[in-house]
Amino acid sequence: MKVIPLPKWAMLRYAALWTRFHDREFCHADAMEVLGDDRNLCSVTLNTFKRLGWLSVSLDPEDARKRTYRLISPEQAVEGMLP
Repeated sequence: MKVIPLPKWAMLRYAALWTRFHDREFCHADAMEVLGDDRNLCSVTLNTFKRLGWLSVSLDPEDARKRTYRLISPEQAVEGMLP
């Protein structure tokens, strides 16, 4: 799994989410609550995490229109940055 380092603004947001959820699943509304963001800024943040390899996304088992998110651990991220 290829992981790209996060920019500082995103790393601060990752730290806030990791402190709250660790490797447990969460939804968009949960992330908005932790980050204190509006819907669009939260979506940009989660998309950045996904694009750079710091987040996995899956369909919510109860509602296919919704997504569930899971952060990768900092250890996995560091290992993923190695060539």
